[in-house]
Amino acid sequence: MQYRTLGRTGIKVSPYALGTLMFATSVGNADPAESARVLHKALDAGINFVDTADAYGDSEEVVGRALKGRRDAVVLATKVSRPMGEDPNQQGASRRWIMRAVEGSLRRLQTDHIDLYQIHRPDPFTDVEETLSALSDLVRSGKVRAIGASGTPASDIVEAQWVAERRGLERFRTEQPVYSLLNRGIEREVLPVAQRYGLGTLVWGPLGQGLLTGRVRKGGPNDLRRARFFKHLNDERRLDVVEQLVPLAAEAGLPLTHLAMAFTIAHPGVTSALLGARTEEQLDDLLAGLDVALGDDLLDRIDEIVPPGTDVGTVDQTYLPPALQVPHLRRRPVAERAAASAALV
Repeated sequence: MQYRTLGRTGIKVSPYALGTLMFATSVGNADPAESARVLHKALDAGINFVDTADAYGDSEEVVGRALKGRRDAVVLATKVSRPMGEDPNQQGASRRWIMRAVEGSLRRLQTDHIDLYQIHRPDPFTDVEETLSALSDLVRSGKVRAIGASGTPASDIVEAQWVAERRGLERFRTEQPVYSLLNRGIEREVLPVAQRYGLGTLVWGPLGQGLLTGRVRKGGPNDLRRARFFKHLNDERRLDVVEQLVPLAAEAGLPLTHLAMAFTIAHPGVTSALLGARTEEQLDDLLAGLDVALGDDLLDRIDEIVPPGTDVGTVDQTYLPPALQVPHLRRRPVAERAAASAALV
C-alpha cells in the first residue's frame, strides 16, 4: 500500500478509504457482524482510513464495536450537520449543536477522540467563524485531531480559509466532494482551490452511486434495490455515458469498477477515494483493482467521453445553496417586475 499525506496534517492515509454508510442496518447491511468482517478485511489489506457520519443511521455504533482492539491503527473520521431529529437545532454547524453532537459521536464510536471531524454539508445559516471557533475548541481539548468539510463550493472553501487565518482559528484541512467518471465538476474549481490551500481531498461516489458497477445498464434490468429512491440511477444522460465506458473498460482488460476507482485516485488533487462496500464480495472486487494505474492514452479517451470539469446529470445527495433552492432569492418581487415591464412600454 502506497500511503499519501492527508493535506498538510502529516497524517498518512491509504488511497482507498472505507466509507461506512452501508454499515447502517436500516439502509445497508442488516448484519453488523458482516459489516465488521468487511471493516477488518479492509484493515488487513492496508486501508487505514474509515469514514462515517452521525446521520448514517447506526453506522457509528457498528463501526465503534468493530474497531475494538484496532482503534489505534485507524484514522477515524465522522461528520456533523445533517438533521438528527425533528428539533430544528439538532442539525447545522452552530456551536450549540456541534458541542452536543460530538459527544454523541464519541460515545457511539467508543473512542476518546476523532481523527477528522467534518461538517457534512455547508450550513448557510451559521457564520463560518462560529463554526470554526467551535471546532477549534474541540481540537484544543483533544477530542478532535483535525477538521474538514464536505460538499463545499470553492468560494466557501476560500472564505473559510481566510476567516481562519484572520481570526487565528483552526482551518479546514480536508474537503470531501463527489467525484467520479460521471461527475468531474470539481476539477474546474474545487480541486484546484483545495490544492492551493493544501487541503486533503477525500472523494465520495467514485462508482457513480452504483452506475459504474456495471449492474445498471440502459434498457436492461436494474437490480439495485435503491434505484426507485435515487433518480440519478435512471438518468438517461448518465446511462448513455455508462454505455460508452463499458466497452472502453473491456478493451483495457479491466472491470468497470476498477477503471472507475483508478480514475478517481489518478488526479493529483485527490488523496483518497471512499469505497462504499456493503459486503465482503464487493470489497474483494474493489481491492483487486488497488494496483491498477491508467495510462495517458486511456485517460485521454475518458476525456473524450466526459470532458474534464463537467458533470453528467446530477447526483441526488449533493449540496444545493439557498440561491438555487429558494425561488424568491432568484426572482424579484412580482410588483417590482411588473413596474419594470410597465416602464419599458
